[in-house]
Amino acid sequence: MPADPVTRVVVTGEGPLLVDGPLEVELPGGARVRSDRPVVALCACGNSRRYPFCDTSHRRRVRTRQEPS
Repeated sequence: MPADPVTRVVVTGEGPLLVDGPLEVELPGGARVRSDRPVVALCACGNSRRYPFCDTSHRRRVRTRQEPS
């Protein structure tokens, strides 16, 4: 018996979640969106105009880290 296929999710830490596709995402309201790409970038910051998919908006966020004196 072959093993069950496993979906790989990569947490990048500074950007999107990378998920092996194709995949279907169910949104909070019940709507479903699909991507047929082999690797799908899911938004982790909430700023994407293409949510739930990443549009690299996380790169444009202003960081508020204070520099050491």
